[in-house]
Formats: sequence, C-alpha cells, structure tokens
Amino acid sequence: MIIPGILASSKTGHLWAPSQDYVSISTATVTSGGTASVTFSSIPTTYTHLQIRGILRSSYALSNTAILATFNSDSGSNYAFHQLVGNGSTATASSQASNTSTTIARGAYDGLTAGIFTALVMDIFDYTSTSKNKTVRTLSGYDSNSSDGQSVLYSGLWFATPAAINRIDISSNAGNLMQYSQLSLYGIR
Repeated sequence: MIIPGILASSKTGHLWAPSQDYVSISTATVTSGGTASVTFSSIPTTYTHLQIRGILRSSYALSNTAILATFNSDSGSNYAFHQLVGNGSTATASSQASNTSTTIARGAYDGLTAGIFTALVMDIFDYTSTSKNKTVRTLSGYDSNSSDGQSVLYSGLWFATPAAINRIDISSNAGNLMQYSQLSLYGIR
C-alpha cells in the first residue's frame, strides 16, 4: 500500500504530516462515586468550532436516560433538539422545543450489563459568534447485545441571546454520570 504523503515526500524530499486541525483542550474522567455533571469552562476563543468526544453511563436505572448539555450556565427555556433513533429494526424521529437544556445522547443506564457505555461525538459550530444562535450535532449510541442497543443522531439549538460559548455542562436527566465516564473537549481550527 502506498500512502500519499510518503509518495509526495519521495518526490519532493520533504516529509508530509497532517495539520493539527483538532487540538485537545481538556479531558474529564469521572471517578469513584460518580458526578452530577462534567463542566468545561474558560474555553479559549481561538478555534472555529468545538468537538466533544466521550463515553458515558448514567446511574439512572431506567432506559429513558438522556444526556444533556447546557451552555454558559443558561438554565432558561432556550434549547431545542431533533432526534433520529434507530435500534436495528425501526427508526423514529421526534423533536422538542423550549427546554432548559439540549439533549445530546441517549445514555447507557445502570440497568444494562456492567461496562456498557454510550459513545458520542458532538460538534458545536461557530461557538465564538456573537451574532447567531448556536447549533450542535451529535452522533451517539451503545450496543447492549439486546434490543436496547441504539444509534442516535441529534441536532440541537441554543437560541438565547447570541453569545460566545465559554462554558459547557454535560449531565444526565436523572442520576449521576458513573465512574469511568470520560469526555474530551477539542478545538477545531
């Protein structure tokens, strides 16, 4: 197999390396006992977009666990989301508006076999803009080797007075985020 960068470097004498488009800003790992939320604060304004990658599990015992995000400590009814959920046999879509947070994932819950976590990748677009509302996109899912496995695509909206995002809080709609849950925040150039 020929890798394009190696081929180009053999022609020019220069090594090729991919650019550093994703820059790690912070990582949070939940320790023993769990936590109500994970917070990223003092987010630098030097990037175009943000991305959060992670694995999560809620201590809530029921299957309707949702993973939520709020921005800049805004707990007003300024959020909306749309979701498309697939479970291997059916797909459903729904939406909600005027919420106090935006749902970003279906959470693996404590009623599942130990060690099952929701995986998610969330993009936050134009987070420094002070002239437009913020939109997010999340792909998430978990596999429990049963009918509980899900794959979910979310789009979310924060429609408060436009402001740069400098704080993100991630939580569960019920229960705590459990030990070994981990979230990483990246800046996208």
